[in-house]
Amino acid sequence: MKRIIYTLIGLLTFSVSNAQELETLIDEALNNNPAIQKFELQYSIASEKVNEVNTLPNTEFGVGYFVSEPETRTGAQRFKVSAKQMLPWFGNITSRENYVSALADAKYEDIVIAKRKLMASVSQSYYNLYANKAKQDVLSENIKLLKTYETLALTSVEVGKASAVDVLRLQMRQNEMQQLLDVLVQQFLAEQTTINKLLNRDKGVQVSVVNELIIPSEDFEMNTKSLALHPELLKFDKLYQSVEQSELLNQKESSPMIGFGLDYINVDKRPNMDFSDNGKDIIMPKVSLSIPIFNNKYKSQTKQNELQQQEILAQKQERTNTLETLLDKAANDKVSARISYATQTKNLKQAKDAEEILIKNYETGTIDFNDVLDIQELQLKFQMNQIESVQTYYVQTTIINYLIK
Repeated sequence: MKRIIYTLIGLLTFSVSNAQELETLIDEALNNNPAIQKFELQYSIASEKVNEVNTLPNTEFGVGYFVSEPETRTGAQRFKVSAKQMLPWFGNITSRENYVSALADAKYEDIVIAKRKLMASVSQSYYNLYANKAKQDVLSENIKLLKTYETLALTSVEVGKASAVDVLRLQMRQNEMQQLLDVLVQQFLAEQTTINKLLNRDKGVQVSVVNELIIPSEDFEMNTKSLALHPELLKFDKLYQSVEQSELLNQKESSPMIGFGLDYINVDKRPNMDFSDNGKDIIMPKVSLSIPIFNNKYKSQTKQNELQQQEILAQKQERTNTLETLLDKAANDKVSARISYATQTKNLKQAKDAEEILIKNYETGTIDFNDVLDIQELQLKFQMNQIESVQTYYVQTTIINYLIK
């Protein structure tokens, strides 16, 4: 699990202190998340069942009193005490232990899967917070820029080169941006609650995020073959093995059972008689054999096990297809994010060039505030798209890491 964490963190190209922040959040989540604790307890319960099945059938004891005492040559029988112990066929208990251990092994994969999903959820929530914070910063910068343009417009109104309508349009645009900024603040708080609850802590704890994320110049090479070792698929292998152990146990349970016992009968002495065995108690060792003559139950269990194995194989293939589809989509979306980021960067540069031209036009007194708003709107759009491209890149990277790391 640590290797996966470091792979996730290694993709981040920001400062060490910020990188350690996400790693710390993931570690805290792995230690405190109740879902992980739930699966660990389930695994402990499944492992403890090995001790439960490592037992013999109950020893049977019996006591009987002769209401009508039968007379024998050596005297009247008063009461009877018996004990009996059945023993399973050789290897039966071992088969039970192997079957329960196989179930516990399958249950362990639930812990691994839950930890992977938790790491992905924390990382994705962290990137959502980053994107939200970055958009807030962009909106704040654009609001300041519009205030600068508003000052220019007021000056132009005074000298008769602009109308009050231009000023009002700039102010309305500022109001729209302030609204978007206020909404983002609320969304940030909601996402902060999400990540805090993944860490099982108070929702009000502040989460600090990195100031800047950039897309690396080169992507790491994906080893798609490692998808076959994904815990979601390994769990099906473990379940298949547990059914194999179930069938071995079924074969053992269809074998005979041997029983050993002892009967003790108390005998009274016959009165007025003197012979060597007068009043001698009876001790009778016993051996019994339990044979499953009507074994349709075991034949049916064998058939069920065969069908269950076929079902597991079908489920594994279905899940494999789903994971392969997710991996391919994440890889393509990651490439698309890189392309989009490059395009938005180019567009943003051109928008800034257009902005500089407008500023120079203002010096000659020919500024058009309609063009100002158009360029500002385009610039904001490109900045937002650029942030979303970075967010998409890292979210898709998280998905890829969940699938093949």
